[in-house]
Amino acid sequence: PLQKDKNQTIMDILSKDQRHKNMAAIHSANTKPEMIVRKYLFAHGFRYRLSHPRLPGRPDIVLRKYRTCIFINGCFWHGHEGCHYFRLPKSNVEFWERKISHNKARDISNTAVLEMMGWRVIRVWECDIRAVSTREAFLENLYSSIVAPPRRKSYAQEEDLPSIAAEPGAEYTSNDKE
Repeated sequence: PLQKDKNQTIMDILSKDQRHKNMAAIHSANTKPEMIVRKYLFAHGFRYRLSHPRLPGRPDIVLRKYRTCIFINGCFWHGHEGCHYFRLPKSNVEFWERKISHNKARDISNTAVLEMMGWRVIRVWECDIRAVSTREAFLENLYSSIVAPPRRKSYAQEEDLPSIAAEPGAEYTSNDKE
């Protein structure tokens, strides 16, 4: 928690070393939300790999059979908009804005690359499974979204996309004499 001193500037009640120790203790693997999702999936017959090193972003859970990658994001670290668990710290604001915006950009980039590789990407937010009252319903929806067949693009959508030629703007004519 932050406190205001007599000059109304915000100061941390922990020393720099204590704050460093606290922040260093926050791990990115085997978090409580991740363990909840993993236990649910395993109990429902899914077998998966953890933090696959060959995939961009090292997804938390990889279900190869379903070509699905699951990222379990902390609301603070990934800047979950509209979530009451995401609030920028009042100290060192520029650092945190830069860090979280970089995390968000990296998430978008990794998702795009994985989708181009043919993987389905699912993001689970910490707040989605934090409340025990709604957790089971959320996990059931997660199960359904994994086993559902992947959505395919319709032909109408593909026809609307501009085609790319090797030589843009070149007209091809037949030089054959008949």
